[in-house]
Amino acid sequence: MHIADGATALTIDSMSHPAPPSPDAPIGVFDSGVGGLSVLRHIRAQLPHEHLLYFADSGFAPYGDKPEQVVVARSLAVAAFLVGRGAKALVVACNTATVAAIKLLRAHYPLMPIVGVEPGLKPAAAITRNGKVGVLATEGTLAGEKFLLLREQISQASKAEFLLQGCNGLADQIELGELDSAATRAMLARYIVPLLDQGADTLVLGCTHYPFVQACIEDIVAKAGARPVMLVDTGEAVARQLARLLAAGGMANPGGAAALLEGYTSASAAALSVAFSSLLGLAPAVHEVRIDTNQPFLA
Repeated sequence: MHIADGATALTIDSMSHPAPPSPDAPIGVFDSGVGGLSVLRHIRAQLPHEHLLYFADSGFAPYGDKPEQVVVARSLAVAAFLVGRGAKALVVACNTATVAAIKLLRAHYPLMPIVGVEPGLKPAAAITRNGKVGVLATEGTLAGEKFLLLREQISQASKAEFLLQGCNGLADQIELGELDSAATRAMLARYIVPLLDQGADTLVLGCTHYPFVQACIEDIVAKAGARPVMLVDTGEAVARQLARLLAAGGMANPGGAAALLEGYTSASAAALSVAFSSLLGLAPAVHEVRIDTNQPFLA
């Protein structure tokens, strides 16, 4: 690892090996961009004593339209960076990265708690009143084998019908901070209204970016004159699972010193700082990072 003089840019050129876990070690959280901040806020709320490292791979966002091998390479490289920074656990706060890479991540770090996110099909099936659930997600998530298997299993068990809607471009709008622009509203209406017309009474927010436009989604649903519609965001469930794994492994931070938060990005540090401020009201130190995906273990 090299830290450039007078700059915050870091270059990762070799695989870092994990140190023995310590309760005081940080938790690494990563996403293709700022969407994972919706998960981070739940982690901070449920685990206020934990130190956190957040990596926004915005230089390669979105993951949803990338070939699977690219997503796998980025996920493994970002994870190696976070482990090299001392992470005791990893949260893959991206549906597309979870689908593509979480099995390999767990194989590389078998002793480390690793929590992924997936569209909340199971809770949606439990709360739908008419059995019709709309799923908003990236094309990459919806086409993934892991997601298709999950849909089949839950559909058979619950008899719920899942109406799938790929949301091309939506994560990009959120990355740009356009949470309530005319373009974002038009895009959301184009994706959501057909699901409502098909009778969906529950909508799954199947990308960690999407909770940041929840208010806009609720407004579109109301203006469409639809019956009451439930929205499902799995960020809270991810934080609960992380808390369970840390407690089970004796790795939970008991507190004492103030919890630290650091941000890293493969794009603009200024842009990630704005996202932290506008989305979460936080102002952590943020560093620009360059990661070499040609790691030895990827060969």
